[in-house]
Amino acid sequence: MTTIAHSTHTPLPARIQFFYAIGQLGWATLVNIIGLQLLFFYIPPENAGIPLYITQAVFFVVLNAITLIAAGGRLLDAVTDPLIGSWSDRLQHKKGRRIPLMKWGALPAGIFCVLMFMPITSGISVWNIAWLLLVQALFYVTLTMYVTPYFALLPEMGKTATERLNLSTWISITYALGIVAAAIVPALAGPLGDALGVDTPRAIQIAIMILAALAVLCMYVPVFTIDEHKYTDSKPSTVPLLPSLKATLANPNFRFYVVADFVYFMGITIIQTGLLFYVTVLLGLEEGLVLILLGMTVLLSFIAYPAVNLIARRVGKKSMIVFAFFSMSGIFLWVFFLGQSPLPNTTEAYLFAALYALPLAILGVLPNAVLADIAGHDALQTSEPKEGMYFAARTLLQKMGQTGGIMVFAMLTTFGKDPGNDFGVRLSGLFGCLLCLAAGFVFLRYQEKKLLAELEELTV
Repeated sequence: MTTIAHSTHTPLPARIQFFYAIGQLGWATLVNIIGLQLLFFYIPPENAGIPLYITQAVFFVVLNAITLIAAGGRLLDAVTDPLIGSWSDRLQHKKGRRIPLMKWGALPAGIFCVLMFMPITSGISVWNIAWLLLVQALFYVTLTMYVTPYFALLPEMGKTATERLNLSTWISITYALGIVAAAIVPALAGPLGDALGVDTPRAIQIAIMILAALAVLCMYVPVFTIDEHKYTDSKPSTVPLLPSLKATLANPNFRFYVVADFVYFMGITIIQTGLLFYVTVLLGLEEGLVLILLGMTVLLSFIAYPAVNLIARRVGKKSMIVFAFFSMSGIFLWVFFLGQSPLPNTTEAYLFAALYALPLAILGVLPNAVLADIAGHDALQTSEPKEGMYFAARTLLQKMGQTGGIMVFAMLTTFGKDPGNDFGVRLSGLFGCLLCLAAGFVFLRYQEKKLLAELEELTV
């Protein structure tokens, strides 16, 4: 085992932590616009006021056009994500290894996010499917150019476990705010449609343009405020792509982590994708309530963040993450029964959102800190900084999880997605429940105490 001595370092300034977190607010807004709105836009329920742009035909019982489009995008990611991660690790640029790629990826990601909601022909057309395939691929490639190096900065700037946990807390706050920002789309589209005299699809497109523009501005904040050479070692890796990827996947703690993380993102995407359906179809309430519910959930999760941070330092991150997965499984099970309890539907909606806040807070804060521990431990053990590859592999599985969530929900809608015919929407709850139970049991195998003890020895 190689031991690297570290001298006392200057604590990371609070303003730099804040500027770093603002970048996540930007890209989280883009990702959650896709997660919250794409399926509702292209496979709308009958009462949405949105025309059909792609075929609603079902293939092999459960597959539809959206599931096939999403699957096609992940095939490309399997190649591009490791490539970009390796490129970032080995990049030799005067501005560092991470910031240049973030600068190149931000604006195109925003543009392609908007274009995903701009079908090129009116009415159902195969050209709209081809357009979605192309723009989706470009969106995720450019997003990876930003997100992978962005996350790689976390273990590089956070030199201690406390700093890494604090950075993870900051970016979990801005990720949650990104969810809320994305949820503004329906609330913003309504007044815009009335003021501009445009139909529902056009109003949605304009709302997404506005939010995407603001998101891109946020993504550029860390690009222009963080001096990578000042706050990181910024030492390029010498390990080629394939050996680096192989070494990353050979790390047993990383394998347990990434499987659980994949399931988490799949589960949370099912909830986010289904939220408009849960509110309008299962509970029979107005679309505008989605923004209020998400805002309440995020506010309550913010209130829980300090406690999550403090308790994690005392009892460890692993036990809290396992608890959150098991709690989330109960939330998903509840989805199956939404609208069937003796409670008024509005009361049930608020109670659901409130109880969802705690596991969301835990899983928003702690997983990034865990991966930073794993990547930092590996860098010190091997003397080869491969943070980019670790976060590239994580980003790939995260996107696969998000896409898997969209695919699963889209497939389940074939069993019913309209008021009075909602069995498919309810099934998403049972599927998510099983996912989260599996994730909790997998993460029990993560050897947190051993890894942190070795990490402490290596940094002495």
